[in-house]
Amino acid sequence: MGPGSGPGSGSGSQVGPVAVEVDPPASGNSRHRMVVAYDGSAFRGFAPNAGVRTVGGELTEALERILRVPVDLAVAGRTDAGVHARGQVVSFDAPDGSVDPVALRRSLNSMLAPHTVVREVAPAAEDFHARFSALWRRYRYRLLTAEVPDPFLAPTTWWVPTPLDHHRMADAARELVGTHDFSSFCRRPRDRPDASLVRRVTDARWSQEPGDHGRVLTFEVTATAFCHQMVRSIVGTLVDIGRGRRPVSTIQDALAVADRSVAGQLAPPQGLILWEVGY
Repeated sequence: MGPGSGPGSGSGSQVGPVAVEVDPPASGNSRHRMVVAYDGSAFRGFAPNAGVRTVGGELTEALERILRVPVDLAVAGRTDAGVHARGQVVSFDAPDGSVDPVALRRSLNSMLAPHTVVREVAPAAEDFHARFSALWRRYRYRLLTAEVPDPFLAPTTWWVPTPLDHHRMADAARELVGTHDFSSFCRRPRDRPDASLVRRVTDARWSQEPGDHGRVLTFEVTATAFCHQMVRSIVGTLVDIGRGRRPVSTIQDALAVADRSVAGQLAPPQGLILWEVGY
């Protein structure tokens, strides 16, 4: 998060949800949540960053212009540059009575669309936190396998011109399910070199559909948390397996040795989508 977090980037730093005491809104304020979708190719990631265009930066600025108060966003997964989202979740506090969900959604979309779209605005419990309340996250990664690229799919898929063995990739992906040390597939945080990279994956699967001139393959993976670049590293390794460059046992072997040099290439960001967050 890799979806990533840089989820796929990555989101979270634990095997599963951790009990974190979340402060309630200040007196006279109430909490709200939003579901947000965006085309990550237009941004340098989610997290606000002075001098560059980010999803969180533009969303915060728009909220502050509408509500006329400072806004502090919490986010389920801090996606990296070029990574997309369909079901990103954010939470924020605002003065009581200042948020009309329908009107706020309409105003935000008039300011931010088409690259960022607010799909839903709703009241949230006082102890809700977009990141710490999340029970699981789901990412999708899409590939186009075809002799020539498709300009209409290029923004959201990785074009792989060589044939891929879908069955080998599916067999290898099943080894991801369970609780494992994902050090072979994660970029270790520089500020926390001793941080645990153990994560619990609950589902990992491939599906395929025909395209106009090739096949679109989708990798879907669900976990209680992800670490930085986890999904993209896994996909890069699975593509090597599908190309026949690595054995199907590569995933199992990489999980066993916990060595980043064992895994394959990092898949490009445009194929990765933070699909859904569960609470």
